[in-house]
Amino acid sequence: MSAECSDDPEGIRAAGSAGRAAAPGAAPRLTGAGADGARGRGPVVAALMLGMALAALDGTIVSTAVPQIVGDLGGFSVFSWLFSGYLLAVTVTLPVYGKLSDTFGRKPVLLAGIVLFLLGSLLCAGAWNMAALIAFRVVQGLGGGALQGTVQTIAADLYPLKERPRIQARLSTVWAVSAVAGPAIGGLLASYAHWRWIFLINLPVGAVALWLIARHLREPSRTRPAARPRVDWPGALAIFATGTLLLTALVQGGIAWPWLSSPSLALFGGSAVLLAVVVVVERRAAEPIIPGWVWRRRTIAAVNLALGALGLVMVAPTVFLPTYAQSVLGLGPITAGFVLSVMTLSWPVSAALSNHVYNRIGFRLTAITGISLSALILLAFPLLPFPGEPWQPALIMLLLGAALGLFQLPLIVGVQSTVGWSERGTTTASVLFCRQVGQSIGAALFGAVANGVLASRLGSSGDLDSVAHALADPSSLTAGAAEQLRRAVDAAVDYVYMGAAAAAGVALLVLVFVAPRRFPVIADKPED
Repeated sequence: MSAECSDDPEGIRAAGSAGRAAAPGAAPRLTGAGADGARGRGPVVAALMLGMALAALDGTIVSTAVPQIVGDLGGFSVFSWLFSGYLLAVTVTLPVYGKLSDTFGRKPVLLAGIVLFLLGSLLCAGAWNMAALIAFRVVQGLGGGALQGTVQTIAADLYPLKERPRIQARLSTVWAVSAVAGPAIGGLLASYAHWRWIFLINLPVGAVALWLIARHLREPSRTRPAARPRVDWPGALAIFATGTLLLTALVQGGIAWPWLSSPSLALFGGSAVLLAVVVVVERRAAEPIIPGWVWRRRTIAAVNLALGALGLVMVAPTVFLPTYAQSVLGLGPITAGFVLSVMTLSWPVSAALSNHVYNRIGFRLTAITGISLSALILLAFPLLPFPGEPWQPALIMLLLGAALGLFQLPLIVGVQSTVGWSERGTTTASVLFCRQVGQSIGAALFGAVANGVLASRLGSSGDLDSVAHALADPSSLTAGAAEQLRRAVDAAVDYVYMGAAAAAGVALLVLVFVAPRRFPVIADKPED
């Protein structure tokens, strides 16, 4: 019998017991002030959920207020940078915050991130034009990078291995609730108050999170190094510049300018040059932001690649399904949002139950099962009838969420369990960074695929925006033209889902051929 088919395939029970032991050699755990166990962790967990809510609500709550924002500030031609600028800042700062949290501790990094996010929110609420609002959204993103990476890392620090699905399921629930509640809250504030309140509402939530973290989070004592820790600021700057150029090329390519135009070629060329600079700088740095072991260790490299592929997979439902629901099924925006939101309902439930699976068959086989099911479910989407009923794509999204819950959480919990405290922040940040980059690549790649199919079916160049505008105004189209347009959108989204299934296949190949058969789970070592 193979190691992965044993009752304890990854050494999970042993590692969990070691993590809970009270002996001097036990792994250090973040704790709550003045209490032990679950009650001591409660205020910190509440703070983590509030911090995650700040980041999770940010995108969905802003999207529904865009018409009011544009009507007040102008700048319709560049409003997409409200989202792109935030995404860029979050993505390129993830590795930096991960390394800083390993060097100086989680608490100061998280506190600084919350303060920066709230400062950005306050500035956004006072923005006087679109350029200022975009700049302040970038400030928000600089804080959001600390929130996303450090919250996930602290969650792993708080709980021993066997209990980590509990906190991860709670964080997943925050994302699920945010996906459903965000658009409604944003619409209500924009309609009955003012769009500036969608940023001001962050202030009391963030203030409570700040107070809980400052009051209750206690980090393990560690022996201070003989020399003062050195921060690799040249590496951080090089990574920031590389990520900014690359993601700008991916986000704006095919939208603001053609893919083969001078701006695109310049940005891709510049990012390639800067990537070479990053490699040189990081090799020479005493404490690199992205250390070489992140890619030399098979487990971490495999999880990075697999979750990068997950980023591509997620583009199909999150970006293209709402357009499909409105344009092909004829649903309104709110109903179309609910077709997508069912995925966020099954995902945290599946994630919470995944420990019962990986405790039996291991992290790798559980993730392989999840991504294999995901590929089959994605391939079922093109088989839906035209135009079909809303419950049909909703059912597919429900199943897809359950399958992806089996895929993502075991990989995150597993990879966090292969490193000690001093490496967990860097490891977690690298995983989240690869997923974010995968989403940016997927948006660019599948956007090109969709536009290509539309152009082929319609015999003209176009994009999903122009299609949506045309379908929103039936009086401008004949019945035949509207039907042709709907079928073109249906075909375009079918091809996108097939592309997402191919990305799931790539993740499957990575897990089969790159990931080790058994994750090298370790018990946390004391840092003092």
